[in-house]
Amino acid sequence: MDISFNYEIRETDFIEDAVKLLQVGLLNSANATEFTHAILNPPYLKINAHSKVRELLRSIGLETSNLYTSFMAATAQLLKPNGEFVAITPRSFCNGPYFRDFRKMFLEMMALQQVHLFESRQEAFSDDDVLQETIIIQATKQTQKSSSVIINTSSGANDDLIMSHSVPYTALVNPNDLEQFIHILPDKISQQIVQRMELFTCTLKDLGLTVSTGRVVDFRAKDYLRINPENNSVPLIYPVNLSNGYVEYPKITKKPQAIVHIEETANLLIPNEHYVLCKRFSSKEEKRRVVAVVYNADQFNYAYVGFENHLNYFHNNGRGLSLTLARGLAVYLNSTLVDAFFRLFNGHTQVNATDLRKLKYPNLDQLLSLGTAIKEQFPSLREIDQLIENQLVSMSNLSENNPITTKSRIDEALQILTQLGFPRAQLNERSALTLLALLDLKPTDSWELATFPLIGITPMMNFMAQHYGKTYKPNTRETVRRQTVHQFLDAALIVANPDDLSRPINSPKTVYQIENSALELLRTYATDEWEKSICTYLASVETLKKQYAQEREMSHIPIVIAGEIKTLSPGGQNILIVEKIINDFAPRFTPSGKLIYVGDTDEKFAHFDEAALVDLGVNIDSHGKMPDVIIHFTTNNWLVLIEAVTSHGPINPKRKKELEVLFRGAQIPLVMVTTFLSRKAMVAYLAEIAWETDVWVGEDSTHLIHFNGEYLLQAYQREKKQTS
Repeated sequence: MDISFNYEIRETDFIEDAVKLLQVGLLNSANATEFTHAILNPPYLKINAHSKVRELLRSIGLETSNLYTSFMAATAQLLKPNGEFVAITPRSFCNGPYFRDFRKMFLEMMALQQVHLFESRQEAFSDDDVLQETIIIQATKQTQKSSSVIINTSSGANDDLIMSHSVPYTALVNPNDLEQFIHILPDKISQQIVQRMELFTCTLKDLGLTVSTGRVVDFRAKDYLRINPENNSVPLIYPVNLSNGYVEYPKITKKPQAIVHIEETANLLIPNEHYVLCKRFSSKEEKRRVVAVVYNADQFNYAYVGFENHLNYFHNNGRGLSLTLARGLAVYLNSTLVDAFFRLFNGHTQVNATDLRKLKYPNLDQLLSLGTAIKEQFPSLREIDQLIENQLVSMSNLSENNPITTKSRIDEALQILTQLGFPRAQLNERSALTLLALLDLKPTDSWELATFPLIGITPMMNFMAQHYGKTYKPNTRETVRRQTVHQFLDAALIVANPDDLSRPINSPKTVYQIENSALELLRTYATDEWEKSICTYLASVETLKKQYAQEREMSHIPIVIAGEIKTLSPGGQNILIVEKIINDFAPRFTPSGKLIYVGDTDEKFAHFDEAALVDLGVNIDSHGKMPDVIIHFTTNNWLVLIEAVTSHGPINPKRKKELEVLFRGAQIPLVMVTTFLSRKAMVAYLAEIAWETDVWVGEDSTHLIHFNGEYLLQAYQREKKQTS
């Protein structure tokens, strides 16, 4: 579609220009400049507190520390009522104290409609070293908020697998939250996690506690730091000292392990009492975002201790906690529930003290009860989650739908794929869910109950939505097929169409099944037999791969091209290509033609003479979808592009345009032909055939049907009878 529009490029500083326009509007609303739509990808850059930009922003009522939120705020103010706003930005404005004023201003005037979250921190802004998740927001300038918001999620910009979920507006932004944090809930599991966290209503203030950042900034205090403890020094605890729920000290590391205790360092130290320490920095790629340990003062014969600035510490008005309370608090913070909840609203690398203050906590009795259950050895994650479930959740009406069980099952499947040696591209939630669907394994099922259904891609995705709360858009099926199922096939983890080996792999009826020995292996997961079973399986898997490769090869269709025997995978489309197009159509309608390309349903192609295409002026874009067969009809000097229709459609106007673009460099005319096995197969597609293309039907092999466009009527030239 051709779209005409007028545009103006302004080579000015946007913030200066926007502030001028807004100030004119304030002085004289008749001369105000307002816009109906805004699309922006603002720069990510910190703003100095005393800079000119900061001054300009204050003049329009905004205090913010980053340029991208200033662009967003100024743009929102320039929009007309009901104006539309779309921006791609880091996610960091969604929480934390630095963007509080911006959130309040923006959310007061704008109503969020959709949010698209890119989970990977490595892609969208990798060139700018932005270590945060990226989001696209769509909003409308209105005070009335929608009842619900659409949350879409994908790994990165090039990921076609998009999860879509609708949440109430109040779940995204709680109107009673003074901080106006934006909680992005991408699926049902996330909503269940939020519901569970709502069981806890205590703030740190209610508990008589607070959390602060470690006082020792090492580069500022370097003159007072010591590699090892000395006389007149006290312990200095870094994140590296945190280990298995407690503090390991001293530790062999490059970090100093002590700080001298003199008058100049007195304000950097705190009394040697029991505390809970938490790492300030962790990436979302780490197993745990919230890492907390107990600082047990009984292990240290000192009066004071220093906590380095990359740690947060929980305390009671500057003093320590009871050891039981410290243990209970550390157990809660290390739970999968807290970790999963924290990930929902924190998309950057910091675990700020403000974030920890915003969390809700169990009451004092519950924390003490958790702490009483802990002895000298800190519990494992599974034991922690069981404690949380038994002591804090079991009495609620949420005990049946346990999102932690669901999440743990996905994590287990991911761990299995890792141990099976799959590459990084398959070590993701998509592949884990695909494996669980292939096993028909629900969150609470034992691995011993794994089965081996025949299942297609769409039923797999339905399984993911029904049992794991992950609803993917229907048009993302191909990503599951290409990025997970194909790799499972190559690894012999699954087999395709075991019920009918002649069924083409791209048939809509294609089904997959877990391979027998793989099924036996997976049934031993989480048992004493697992380690032995996986060693045996991995030792034999190469033999399995070869066996299934041979079986696939034996069912392939042989084809002779330029005197060389090649093979095509079995199935309807390739039967049409080999038996009809190459053996029947080509000799009849393109005699002596040169076969340049033959596609294959399993592989990208069976034959490709790329040099011949280049000689004709065609350089194929690797992203373009090739026709099934290409022939250079040398007699007429035509390039004949042929589509074989079995499970895919014909050359319709859209496909015709795609082929014209793909072969736009061709120096000779293009002829496009759609082929069918039978007239009955053709009838279903008659209304779609593009004008000025041809149709050939295998059962009427001596005839071509031309769908004429430019020439409406031509005389049929009959042979004249000779008279005597």
